[in-house]
Amino acid sequence: MEKLINQFIEYLEYEKGYSKKTIINYEKDLELFNTYLKENKITDIKNIDYNTIRKYLSHLHEKKYLSSSISRKISTLRSFFKYNLKEKNIKNNPMTLISNPKREKKLPKYLNYEEMEKLLNSIDTSELEGIRDKLIIELLYSTGIRVSEIENIKIKDIKIKENQINILGKGNKERIVLFGEKAKEEIKTYLNAYKEYFQGNILNNYLLINKKGKQITTNKIELIVKDVLKKSSLKLNISPHTLRHTFATHMLDSGADLKSVQELLGHENLKTTAIYTHISNERLKHVFVNSHPRALKK
Repeated sequence: MEKLINQFIEYLEYEKGYSKKTIINYEKDLELFNTYLKENKITDIKNIDYNTIRKYLSHLHEKKYLSSSISRKISTLRSFFKYNLKEKNIKNNPMTLISNPKREKKLPKYLNYEEMEKLLNSIDTSELEGIRDKLIIELLYSTGIRVSEIENIKIKDIKIKENQINILGKGNKERIVLFGEKAKEEIKTYLNAYKEYFQGNILNNYLLINKKGKQITTNKIELIVKDVLKKSSLKLNISPHTLRHTFATHMLDSGADLKSVQELLGHENLKTTAIYTHISNERLKHVFVNSHPRALKK
């Protein structure tokens, strides 16, 4: 099984052009599945059938995996067996009759305007790293880009005069994201501090680097966001993705149309973006219930 898994991962990386983070998720899902197979003495892919998959999914439920996590693992297995069917490693696809569990309908977390300002204003910008960290928070919020996308921004990708950045998104798809005057100020401040710190030298093509001039990773960016939050007065649990949710919610709250927000986020399907209209509707409902004389609770 290990050999087939490695072949599939290489296919995703070199032929499909999937991102590092996506590939890591596929690897984790398949390693977990392979561990289960070994425990049940199944070593040949041809011996995996519908019942094997059903028992594996029951095993995941017993281990208290969330429905969203199980759904992702099903999608991974679906892709894996589809690939092996195409490669003629199996005659029948055991995933054919497997459906995804119903997902819990959870609205994405987001910060309100005041919380966002508090977060940004809490950052100490007396040194290069603080200036960089503030830029990270500002760009994630101002553009709505993914953490994997901000990691790979190169200095040449930024068009300061046009207020835009060329982004390489999921599946190596290019798109343009826009930023406002606040983000422009942070970019200029950071680049000036960057040049001063490295004495006018550009040590790396990437925008976000550490003090040694090396590109910082997605994991490091996630740690930076957590650290900034910890030092602020906000009692919240957020991730870089929360800032993406915040961008979308604030855009819709301010009157942006759904299609425009979809394009800026780089969503393929409008349904993915539509979740943010529910957040806006919930907020409006709250405002109405607590403000209108006919809606106020006695």
